[in-house]
Amino acid sequence: MAIIEGLQRYLGLIAATAFVLAVAGFGAALPGYLQGSHPVALLGAAGVPHALGFNLLAFVLVGGLGMATGISLLARMPPKAGWSLRVGGRLIVLAGLAFIGMGLLPLDPTDLDGRASQSHATAWLLWAVAFVPGMLLIAAQLLNQPGMRALAWLSLAAGLLVAVLSFGPPGLLRQAVAQRVAFLAWVGWLAVAGWSWPALVRPGSRPV
Repeated sequence: MAIIEGLQRYLGLIAATAFVLAVAGFGAALPGYLQGSHPVALLGAAGVPHALGFNLLAFVLVGGLGMATGISLLARMPPKAGWSLRVGGRLIVLAGLAFIGMGLLPLDPTDLDGRASQSHATAWLLWAVAFVPGMLLIAAQLLNQPGMRALAWLSLAAGLLVAVLSFGPPGLLRQAVAQRVAFLAWVGWLAVAGWSWPALVRPGSRPV
């Protein structure tokens, strides 16, 4: 049990590493692709070389690890955890599921108003709508818990950052840059939360 709980701490770190390496690696392999100008989803768009590999690695794998991290956090919450903490944890799981959806519903660069592109956009919207309130709910609960305030402030910052970049006024950053910053806030939070969240102390056991 202790080994499993120890491995759970690495799920977010693996997700963050996989996402960064996938975007950097597949971006470098695609001729003419510019990280500062082109959206992340273009690497997995229909007709793009190696799109399936990118979608499986950057969206499906990372989304699955995000879901697993959320489930791990829920399992490590004490029985008397507040409702906002538990709802926030469930929203993290939902955000991971929506991230998987972005990989299963790839963008169609030849028809941005078509069904495929709109389905991808819907998955992205569900991810943002789940992640932002999830961060705010978790931050609100953790601010009152000694030893967890750093994660609380990080959660608040990540939630507000994604909210501003996703739903705020256009022009704050290039769209491609804003998207990357938002995604990095997501995987970065997974890495830090998965690692720093305390293990559930069961009766007769010592903290991990």
